[in-house]
Amino acid sequence: MSTRTQEVSRGRAWLMAARPQTMPAAVSPVVVGTGLALGRGVFAPLPALVALLGAVLIQIGTNFANDYYDAVQGADTEDREGFTRVTAGGLIEPAEVKRAMWLTFAAAIVVGAYLVAVGGLPILIIGLLSVAAGVAYTGGPYPLGYHGLGDLFVFVFFGLVAVTGSYYVQAAAALGVEFLTLVPSAELVPPAAIVASLPVAAICTDILVVNNVRDVEEDTRTGKRTLAVRFGYGFSRAQFVLLLGLAYAVPVALAVTTDDLATLLPLLTLPYAATLTRTVLTETTGDALNPALERNGKLLAAFSALFAIGLAV
Repeated sequence: MSTRTQEVSRGRAWLMAARPQTMPAAVSPVVVGTGLALGRGVFAPLPALVALLGAVLIQIGTNFANDYYDAVQGADTEDREGFTRVTAGGLIEPAEVKRAMWLTFAAAIVVGAYLVAVGGLPILIIGLLSVAAGVAYTGGPYPLGYHGLGDLFVFVFFGLVAVTGSYYVQAAAALGVEFLTLVPSAELVPPAAIVASLPVAAICTDILVVNNVRDVEEDTRTGKRTLAVRFGYGFSRAQFVLLLGLAYAVPVALAVTTDDLATLLPLLTLPYAATLTRTVLTETTGDALNPALERNGKLLAAFSALFAIGLAV
């Protein structure tokens, strides 16, 4: 264990394992779903708050899972350019991190029981799939992140599912729904909710893209076959730009089709996005891309907050 890791307190180590810098990916989908619920007159404060808590717990559980499984499978090495991982760094015993992962997911399930009571069978299915995906991202017999499926996982679960699910539980609380209804009506999951989820899905996925660009060399050595490893820097940089373009195209499309100029508020973040893009297109080192990851999270938070305001108005 290095002198640096020895100097880290236990509380600080657990905070590092929880990775608070990733919380915008958990909070932003709920914020956007709630903004849309406000705009469509179905806002329900308690389901929104519980959905937020559940999302944060699933995010933390997933972070614990990534920390543990990446370490035990040898994906985190001493040459790692990213933020310190507590399992690989010897800060916390692997068994403790694994136990914390399961306890956190269990807490998410307990919290989600209320949402199941409100939203019925669809929320039960979504909740269980979200927990399973959080583990399967780096664990299990076929880790998604190790086979180039991490991007799809993030786009679906942190974007499409999280935003539409946050809207759905509020609409279900306001309008009512039969517990055993498997396919929600368009009133409970309108096309607008799916469209509103796309920017969040895109920017969340871009966070993973930056992470994978930074880790290309280490992932290549350890056999982690991300899209960046499979197709190279050029592909991932093009992917980053296209996803960011999708994020900004949605507010413009909504403004054009609905004559609601408030949905253009996220465009205020374009200068910040431009500086981030410049870094991603020119840098590969951890010294440059670690700060870029944090800026990407801040971009997600700012974009989502402005987008939610525009949808609510």
